Amino acid sequence: MHAYYADHFVLPLPEGHRFPMRKYSRLRDRLTQEIPGVVMCEAPAASDGELALVHTPAYIQGVAKGTLEATVQREIGFPWSLAMAERARRSVGATVAAARDAMAQGLAGNLAGGTHHAYSHKGGGFCVFNDIAVTARLMQAEAWRHQRKTLQVAVIDLDVHQGNGTAHVFANDPSVFTLSLHGEKNFPFRKEDSDLDVGLPDGCTDEPYLAALHQSLQTLQDRFDPDLVIYLAGADPHEGDRLGRLKLTLDGMQARDRVVLDWAWQRRLPVALCMGGGYGHDIETTVQVQMQTWAVALSYWQRWHNLGP
Repeated sequence: MHAYYADHFVLPLPEGHRFPMRKYSRLRDRLTQEIPGVVMCEAPAASDGELALVHTPAYIQGVAKGTLEATVQREIGFPWSLAMAERARRSVGATVAAARDAMAQGLAGNLAGGTHHAYSHKGGGFCVFNDIAVTARLMQAEAWRHQRKTLQVAVIDLDVHQGNGTAHVFANDPSVFTLSLHGEKNFPFRKEDSDLDVGLPDGCTDEPYLAALHQSLQTLQDRFDPDLVIYLAGADPHEGDRLGRLKLTLDGMQARDRVVLDWAWQRRLPVALCMGGGYGHDIETTVQVQMQTWAVALSYWQRWHNLGP
């Protein structure tokens, strides 16, 4: 099972910055050591043309050259640098590569990605370009070119924060179904309309969360017939997250991943996996949640290849 990484492009963040950049390299190190069935691949960089399937030319150039207005750069949450611009491209390229692999092999993923707060003309919430939206658009373009088929894409966004940028990009597109299960009172404080939004109360625990997830997937199934799933498996609903405000246990997080991947497997839907947010009080807690996600994902990849139960 292929996993795409870009953690060697490290953002030079100021001292005390709250974004846990180290979690990406830590996840790659642990996967390499502990789950050798996950094969590491360096992420390619998305091209201007690929980014332009979603983002405006002015925004793409502003990120590339560091000429964004100060207010726009502040909304992203990172200071501009060449490394920031390159890493943003590779974060998109990683999810694109994972989706291509998934279409051929059933399942693949990005060790980062899930940058769902980015709009076509601006970033936000530590998201520069929207890897989910670019990937959906590019997979659709490739399916049309090769098969003359309109690929139907389901985005299952289980980051604790609503996928406002993704919802806005696909607001009037019946070929992409956006599902967001998130903390109702959490960031972003002005939500966009996804195709299905499920807002959860602060302190939500395993049982009501999983019940809401089952119901959401049933609604998705009733309203949409996908050919590809992009699964944003945020670690931030976990009870140990600084920004999450929900109370899922490690077992609950693992059950969440199994519910989604089993739903996809039963329908033989390819899944491109991305990690989304994770801001544990202890960075190792976030990494452990993500390790569970990859272990579950590998078991489903093995099913695709008749290597597991």
